[in-house]
Amino acid sequence: MMRRAPVLLGGRALPRRRGPVAHFLFVWAPVIVMLLVIARESTAAFGSVNTSSVLRVVYQAVFGHVPDDAWESIHHYIRKTGHFLGYGTLGVSWLRAFLYSWMLPLRHRPAGVWRRWCLQMAICCTALVASLDELHQSYIPDRTGLVTDVLLDTTGALVLCLLVALFWLRTSARRAPFTGAVSVVPKSLV
Repeated sequence: MMRRAPVLLGGRALPRRRGPVAHFLFVWAPVIVMLLVIARESTAAFGSVNTSSVLRVVYQAVFGHVPDDAWESIHHYIRKTGHFLGYGTLGVSWLRAFLYSWMLPLRHRPAGVWRRWCLQMAICCTALVASLDELHQSYIPDRTGLVTDVLLDTTGALVLCLLVALFWLRTSARRAPFTGAVSVVPKSLV
């Protein structure tokens, strides 16, 4: 018997039976952890002034000495990459939670319909969190709330969630046999 793929990987395998609390934690703990990480990182302790020295030590240990004027630009791009990947991970966490939450209630619908809905919800929730985070940062000294950061964060979620969706398409195309070929040879000749 072939084991069915988990829902995040494009399958419709049901999660193992768990109690309601264990199931809730299995489904929603990654989202909660990511939200806590983002809440902690949006404080003054993670402003660019405070992260510059730590990131510079790590960067120079890997790539060698960097002059001061070049470091400002490198530090900026490291922080923006962190935005992109952090919120991308949050988007995939939302996606996973929505897929597991709605897999059973929407099982009567085609997989593409409810997966697309889960994708849209994951991206919208990530955009909402990014907006609230930037609004929060606008009230903190030494931090700035930027609309461009919201766009970058949402783009990170969009890109990582679409990579998961492309993986679904790739695995579903591999599982399904091609049925588009039409035989032109009459059955009597075969």
